[in-house]
Amino acid sequence: MLFNSITFIIFILIVVPLHFLVSPKYKWVLLLIASYFFYMFWNPFYIFLIIISTVIDYYMGRKMSDLPTKNRRRPYLILSIVTNLGLLFTFKYFNFFTGTLNSLLASGDINYEFTMLDVLLPVGISFYTFQTLSYSADIYKGVIKCEKHIGKFALFVAFFPQLVAGPIERAANLLPQFRHKIISFNYERFLSGFSQVLLGFFKKVVVADLLAIYIDSIYGNYQLYYGFTLLFATYMFAFQIYCDFSGYSDIAIGVARIMGYDLMENFKLPYFSKNITEFWHRWHISLSTWLRDYLYIPLGGNRKGEFNTYVNLMITMLLGGLWHGASWNFVFWGALNGIYLSIERIINLSKIYNRNNIFIKGLLVFITFNFICLTWIFFRSHSFEQSFTIFHNIFYTKFFWNLRLQDTGIFASMIANLFVLLLIEYFIFRKFSFTTLIKQKNISFIFILDLFLVFLIILFGVSEGDQFIYFQF
Repeated sequence: MLFNSITFIIFILIVVPLHFLVSPKYKWVLLLIASYFFYMFWNPFYIFLIIISTVIDYYMGRKMSDLPTKNRRRPYLILSIVTNLGLLFTFKYFNFFTGTLNSLLASGDINYEFTMLDVLLPVGISFYTFQTLSYSADIYKGVIKCEKHIGKFALFVAFFPQLVAGPIERAANLLPQFRHKIISFNYERFLSGFSQVLLGFFKKVVVADLLAIYIDSIYGNYQLYYGFTLLFATYMFAFQIYCDFSGYSDIAIGVARIMGYDLMENFKLPYFSKNITEFWHRWHISLSTWLRDYLYIPLGGNRKGEFNTYVNLMITMLLGGLWHGASWNFVFWGALNGIYLSIERIINLSKIYNRNNIFIKGLLVFITFNFICLTWIFFRSHSFEQSFTIFHNIFYTKFFWNLRLQDTGIFASMIANLFVLLLIEYFIFRKFSFTTLIKQKNISFIFILDLFLVFLIILFGVSEGDQFIYFQF
């Protein structure tokens, strides 16, 4: 079920009122049924994968909590990791690695081909897999106690607002809310959540989906374009993927807040970062902190010397790239980010710029944005051939400044709405959140902003827009 659909709006109009009407004792039942229905609306069969992960991690958590030492807990953690990553590998990566192996065999004139699996990629499998793995890892480390109520643990795994594209929640944040929170309707939370949902819809159906029309026309015929046309489309893709993904996060966080639950923030104006390290502190925060806490630090982090630190950074970003998709393009995208992070650590950028110099700050933001955009070429392209052709056509042409437009009306609309978004996010949400504005009694301003967003959604919204990009991960 897509957030940007009439079906989802009807679903929310039913679930949210019921959530406030049902007894606190049974709210988890309603939310679990709603969450399973939400997921099964896409493909009923794959709900069994969520149930398998839920049951395995629930019982592994119970077992580990009964044991006093990490050594005795370790076999159960390993079983949790093997089960979850085994499911993830089978459905997401088996055909990728099998296809790579078949290509290697063919290049060596070996007449043998491994069989590929005929399966669909389950929506959101990477997200809920990482969420359940973090639960098992936290119990193993003694950070949290296990959840003894299997129904509430199942809800933690499948909570519908963030099930298919995050944020990747931690048990320490979300489970206590299902256990102990007394949820009643709160006007301020409703207004704050509703406003964030509207902002998310504006980002998705107005900005991202309008940008997609232009970007798809350029990247879909990349051999025909050169110079600034391809570079500009790449710049626009940077904003498309940001609005698409942060738009989903805004809707998820807003819907959860309306019902009384707090999800973690997932984006903090990432394109205003002054270096790549800062970018990854602001972009997809739930994933970047997950990779830090459950991969980079266990590998040794920066505790075992400079060389090992760079190795750990590269491993983390390579696997982070692979998490995004079963393609060497994603692996290379992760590698580029790992190289950037390592270079920044070597030259220690934090000592280079003057924090009080606006010009230097602006220059660093501009440079960082361009570096990020160059990596997005590999993220957006379908193959290395396409990626390197685009690079070649951008930088090796005498017609660099020739910007070609497909539809001036769509172009004008997407630029105007992107400008509106930049004004809203930079001048308002750089310093305030919806919750902060409401607490400061800026209710009139919130109403005006909401009406303005509704007007833009009605006027410019793409009703047949694409599904969210991160659903494929």
